[in-house]
Formats: sequence, structure tokens, C-alpha cells
Amino acid sequence: MKRSKNIFLFPLFYSLIYFSPFFWSGAGAEAFSQIQKPVKWHFSVNKISDTEVELILKATIDKNWHIYAMNQESDQGPISLTFNFEKNKNYSLDGKINEPAPEKMFDKNFEMNVKYFEREAAYKQKVKILSQESFVIKGTLNFMTCNDNMCLPPTDVDFEFKIEGKGAVSPNTIAVIKKDSNTLAKTNSVDTAQKVSAANIDDENFNDNCGSLAGDDFETLSGWSIFIQGLIGGLLALLTPCVFSMIPLTVSFFIKQSKDRKKGFRNALVYSISIVLIYVALGFIITKLFGADTLNKMASDVWFNLFFFVIFIVFAVSFFGVFEITLPSSWANRTDRAAERGGLIGIFFMAFTLSLVSFSCTGPIIGTLLVQAAVGGGTMGPLLGMTGFAIALALPFALFAAFPAWLSSLPKAGGWLNTVKVSLGFLELALALKFLSNVDLAYHWGILKREIFISLWIIIFGLWGFYLLGKIRFSHDSEAKRISITRLMFAIVVLSFTLYLIPGLWGAPLKLISGFPPPDFYKVWNTEKTEDKHCPHDLSCFHDYDEGMAYAKSQGKPVMLDFTGWSCVNCRKMEDNVWGDPEVLKRLQEDYVLISLYVDDKTSLPEKEQNISKTTGNKIKNLGNKWSDLQAAVYKTNSQPYYVLIDNNAKKLAKPRGGYNPDVNIFKQFLDEGLCRYKKRKE
Repeated sequence: MKRSKNIFLFPLFYSLIYFSPFFWSGAGAEAFSQIQKPVKWHFSVNKISDTEVELILKATIDKNWHIYAMNQESDQGPISLTFNFEKNKNYSLDGKINEPAPEKMFDKNFEMNVKYFEREAAYKQKVKILSQESFVIKGTLNFMTCNDNMCLPPTDVDFEFKIEGKGAVSPNTIAVIKKDSNTLAKTNSVDTAQKVSAANIDDENFNDNCGSLAGDDFETLSGWSIFIQGLIGGLLALLTPCVFSMIPLTVSFFIKQSKDRKKGFRNALVYSISIVLIYVALGFIITKLFGADTLNKMASDVWFNLFFFVIFIVFAVSFFGVFEITLPSSWANRTDRAAERGGLIGIFFMAFTLSLVSFSCTGPIIGTLLVQAAVGGGTMGPLLGMTGFAIALALPFALFAAFPAWLSSLPKAGGWLNTVKVSLGFLELALALKFLSNVDLAYHWGILKREIFISLWIIIFGLWGFYLLGKIRFSHDSEAKRISITRLMFAIVVLSFTLYLIPGLWGAPLKLISGFPPPDFYKVWNTEKTEDKHCPHDLSCFHDYDEGMAYAKSQGKPVMLDFTGWSCVNCRKMEDNVWGDPEVLKRLQEDYVLISLYVDDKTSLPEKEQNISKTTGNKIKNLGNKWSDLQAAVYKTNSQPYYVLIDNNAKKLAKPRGGYNPDVNIFKQFLDEGLCRYKKRKE
């Protein structure tokens, strides 16, 4: 289809398209043997204020196809996109419709340069609400789509937006209204859970050729991850002044007080095992005191997080040398007297004495480890973390007793130990912000958005780097006449990390710290108000189960339920490192309806929707309670992230998966399995 050079022949070109029998049969039928629908339109409402909303008209365009922008450089080319809103006394348009920046290319269909969009285009129209009553905004859009080989005739699409009147449109809900669709049902959490439970078949037969992933969770390294974090914490504790100076003294004592080297090694081994038992017992007590539900709630509870924030600040100030955190001296004196008994019991109490007198150095590290393990490692997190910590702390005592000649190779205690201690203070300060961020996200306070969080980390790590270079000194630091190579190397690493953080202020992904800063849509410089969508990577998603399921049914698509949390580090890691993959993103955009349910959202429910959970007996008073209860009641788990693939009748399409696994191929296989099974059920 070549464009005529004569402008007066151009209308004839479209007349042939519309009315020529030859076009719709014969040669034309070869191109259109199947009905082509390369463009799908989605309509949603975004609340700006009680008197203003934003209508979003989004086109999703198949690969190799494109639509044409509203304002072309010439009227001799393709049909431009147009919007027509029916007049209504209940609203008024606020300005012109906002079109994203189009691309430009030479279109060989028309032999001219055109403005166009590929993959997707979202148009936005602000509307002022003039009525207290519910009403509908209606209209029609017209567009033309082409690929490199052919064009489809211009198409009219009717659209409708249901507006509930002033103050009635939910700020955190994408209310999708399509022509002839059913009214979205509003149910409380108990009704929703009962409905989903009735639809799910626990013994679903997945023995077909769609494939099935082995196991129940993505999460295969979580326990080891907590254990390794404990090992790292124990190694850091070894480098603190309270512990490092005790290694040669304790090992020498066992060797000198023993009749032979073999007995000295045995005593040191008992001492090391005692250290492990003491700290593992602490982890065991924490595990028993806090059940799975309590540990999970710790991650989002405002008072827990604010308490941890304050504690970490106190720990940091302590490491900076302002004061020391010590246990009552009477405790250490009693264990010291018990250690004088001798024998195995005496050695055990020697280990217990070490644990008490070194608390000023190890306490902040243990506190950090226990908090991270408790909120991120499930019920066994504290036990695994403390096991790793204790092994790392105890191992040198056994090794140096077995090989006493190694003692001479230990570096002398000195100012470098204080440098380690201050460095840990900077780390504690950075970690403290994470707990404040958890509360800010869950309650939508907006005081610690992504740019502010990253800015504070840049300042903290920058100051740490200058400290390592000797440019900053604390009151208890001795003046360094020269900087050691080791200290210089650490300074380079810290300052390089500081520079790495800077692009994050302008939207860089920062995958090295994925999960720690607030998500990308929760930011200050957010002109498109994407924080109201709470959708990673600008995906279209829902935050209400019933609305999402109604939309999935109208679109004939399966659903991915995403049980997530504002304070869930592994959730952010999955979104950043796995969902961001182009092939995964394509599947989530085109094949599934995404329903993200935040189990720690503190937005209060209306009084009439608050009730008592039949599963836990707890009161459901906010959105987080509602979705957490749904997950526990139907899927018998309360960990996040947790992904469930279901059809639009709420029946499972694959075994649900939970936890973090960075393997993109596994997640793609998971999505493909569900989509395959959904298509088979439709056949």
C-alpha cells in the first residue's frame, strides 16, 4: 500500500480499504485469513484528590506492530489517534489529554516520517469531579495500527469510566471498568477467604505435559544464608578489641595449665564447644519465645521497628566511643568465681565469662544478627544465625590451641581494633535506617522515600570512607601518621560503594543493595504518581483480590497472586533481580493479571469490614490483616514472597512457590507451567 503523491487521491486509498470487496476477499483475504487484534486497550482511574481524578487509557501493542501518535507532522500520512469524551454535567476535562513522547521513523507504508508507539502507550486525562453522585464518563477513541507489511483499518473503541463521586474513588485501587462487565463485588476478608478456599482443590492433579517444578518453594538457600550471615558476624566479633585480645591469653592459659599439649588442646576444644552451646542456646530461647507468627509480625510492627531503629542508633553511638554498653559487673564476677572450680564445668563458665565481658563489642553484632534472622529467616532464623556466629567465634580458640605456633603470626592489638569498632558503628547506622523505612512504607508516611534513604546512605558511607583515610577522627582515636595498605584498600572499597549509590538518586536499579532501599515507585521525584499503583517496573497490577479477579475474568487471563510486604527484603530482591528480566516482564505484562497483596499494609479498613478471623482468632482491622488472613486461611502459610498461579475462577494452576531464588529460568518455567495449564483448561 503505497501513498499516492497526489493529496486528492489519499481519501480514495482509505475508501478502497473500507469498501472494496477485493480487499476483504481474494488477495486481501490472504493477509486477513485470521482476525488480527494486535492492540488491546486497558482503562483505569487514578485518584488525585477528592475533586480530581486521572483517567488512564493504555494501549498494549503486539510485537512488530505500532500505532500512530495524535499529532503527525503531515495530514497526508496515517490516521492519527483521536479521543472523544461525551459531554456530561458531572465532570469537566482539566486540560488536554497527556500523550507520552512518541518515537519517529520512516514508514514505508506511507513513504514518509511518522510519529508512532511500539509495545505500549499510556494516555492520561485529568478530570474535575463536579458531582457528589456516581456517574459514568463515556467516550470513543479511534486509532490505526500497522506493521512493516500491512495496515489494519482504523478502529473505534468505546470506553467507560465509573466515577463514584467526590471523595469516593480509592487512592490505592486501579478500578478497571469495561463495557458490559459485571459490577465488582466488595467482600470482607472472611468472605474472600471462604470463596477462594471453595474454589481451590488441594489435591489438584498436575500430572500433565505442562511440566512441574520440584519442591514447594523457590527458597533453597535461605537457611544457609542466615547461617553464613552468622559466620560473618562471628568473624567481625573476633576483630573487636573485647574478643581479639582474649585469643592469645586464653589459648596460652590452656597450654600452660595443662600437663601436656594433648590435654591443652582438649580443654581449648571444650572451651570452644561451650561458646557454641551458649550462643546456640540464646538462639534457641529466642526461637521458642517467638513463634512463627510473632517473628513474621516483627518485620512490620511499628513499635518493634521503631524500637530496633533506636537500638541500632544506640549501638552505633556506642561503637563510636561515646559510651560502652556493659552488663552488670556482678554477673561477670559470679561466672568468674564459677570458672575457678576447674574441670569441665569451670571451662564452661570461663566461656560464659567471655560472653559477658565481651558484650560491649559483641552485643550490637548479636542484636543485628538476631533481628535480621528473626524477621527474615522464619522460625529457625535465630537458631541458625547464632549457630553460625558461635562457630566463627569459637573456631580460633580451638585452632590456635591445636597449632600454638600460629599465635606468633597474630597481629598485635592496637589502634586497628578501634578502627574495626568504629567501622561497625557506621554499618549499624546504615542498618538502622532500614527499620525506620519499614514503618514509613507500611504506614505511607512519606518521610523516608527512596531518594532520601539513598542520600543518607551516601553520607554515611562517604563519612566512613573519609574516616578510613584518616580525615575524620573520634575522641578516642590516636593520630595516624600513615595509612596502612589494608586500611587504604578498605577505604577504596567503601568510597567506591558510595559512588555506586549516587546514580540511584536518578533511578538506577542498585542491585547490590536490592531490598534495602524503598522500592523505585516510592520516591519524591515522582511526576506520574506511580506510588499509588505500588507496581514494580510500571506493571499494571491490582491491590484488591475481588477487583483483580473481575478484571482477569473480563480479559480471559490467568492470575498471579503476589503475597508481598513493604518490609519484605526478599520480595524486593525478586522484583528487582527476577521480575526485571525482559522475558519474565513480558509474561507478567501480557499473559497474567498481577494481584499484589501487601500483608503489612496498615491502611485501616472501614468499620463494617473489620471482623474476627476464623483462622487465627485475631481482629482484622487493616488491609495487611485482611490479606495476611487470606494467605493463612487458604494457603496455610504466612511467609513472603509467596506466589500463587490461579485461573480466573480461583483454581490453582501450579504448586504455589515462596521465598527468594535469583534463577530467572526457574521463575519463567513456573509462569509457563501455569499458562500452559490455563490454556489446556480452556480447550
